[in-house]
Amino acid sequence: MDEHLTTDVIVVGAGAVGASCAAQIARSGLDAVVVESFDGPAEGSTGRSFASIRAQWADSLNIELSWRSIQTYRDFAKNHGIDVGYRASGYLFLVPDAAWPAQLDAVAMQREHGVPVDVLDLPAAVRITPFDPSGIAGATWGPADGVVDPHLATTAYLSVARASGARVLYRHPVRAIAADQETGGWIVEAGDRVVRAQYVVNAAGGWAGELAELAGMTVPVAHSRRNIYASAPGATAAPLPMTIDLGTGVFVRSEGSRLLFGAARPDQDDGYDVSVDWPWMERVLELAVPRFPWLADLPLDRSGCWAGTYENTPDHHGILGADPTAPTWVNACGFSGHGLMQAPEIGRLVAEQIAQGAITSIDTSALRLERFAAATQTNQLGLVF
Repeated sequence: MDEHLTTDVIVVGAGAVGASCAAQIARSGLDAVVVESFDGPAEGSTGRSFASIRAQWADSLNIELSWRSIQTYRDFAKNHGIDVGYRASGYLFLVPDAAWPAQLDAVAMQREHGVPVDVLDLPAAVRITPFDPSGIAGATWGPADGVVDPHLATTAYLSVARASGARVLYRHPVRAIAADQETGGWIVEAGDRVVRAQYVVNAAGGWAGELAELAGMTVPVAHSRRNIYASAPGATAAPLPMTIDLGTGVFVRSEGSRLLFGAARPDQDDGYDVSVDWPWMERVLELAVPRFPWLADLPLDRSGCWAGTYENTPDHHGILGADPTAPTWVNACGFSGHGLMQAPEIGRLVAEQIAQGAITSIDTSALRLERFAAATQTNQLGLVF
């Protein structure tokens, strides 16, 4: 017989976004239950992410979400006594001639938000990461950007959630959802539990669309594979920060004594697939070696490579806030590769939506679900990879 639970909020998903939502909902004084289909936390997109975080964006909303989140990760140990693995290893953008004016405009906007960012000439940039400067006008450097440990961050937020009374249930895939006509909330069947909750938080990552379908709603989110390739240990003489060639989309950075590299495959089919795409590695090297000639000489190690997934929306930006037809259904999904990066602030805003009935501290209207129904939908947000 199914066990019945009653709670204020059920959070579906125990990745970084779901964990942050649960912690901040619980700290607001509401009862929360987290359900997760995997055996533990961060076993979906979060645990397979590239773990890089940056405040260098080309629009105010993403700058604010990311910069606030970076500061939260930076101060997490001081505020909660738990290390989340934040390292300010930096983030270097190599900007082609044609994109340089727009990049300088983005830097001005970032600085307006208090983000530390430097504009570098080519000799200064080459001293950080060696590269062929052909066709590059300049570089921008975010010294507070860097990495965070996705497993440490997720488990830290879940620890905070539990300390505030939240319950976390692994191996509890959601199998049915029905509107509760008596309360305006939801009846969720997950694993061997039936959970009655006033609110559902859809933090199911690449499965967010499937979760919404169970409730008769449409949330356009799909998995898209991303591949990370690796050198053998000890292949580089010195560690390199996250470096992106904006002309090709190729990125490189060190992880321990390995060099990691990759680029998004433009014709990648949607769907959950975490097998490594070995043929694509050859194409990535063809794109990368003209900019980073030394990469051609590095020994590669298949055992250090992996694949994960982005949880993509049609415009590659997240869906945040209450569903326009069901205000007790709150989406926090589809962040298209920057969920871990922005998880602290996403969780805070979800808690604000539920506790106060609306998100008012930041204008997040650009992330509302209903934008996809607009006849003149445009993507005005930049620097998405």
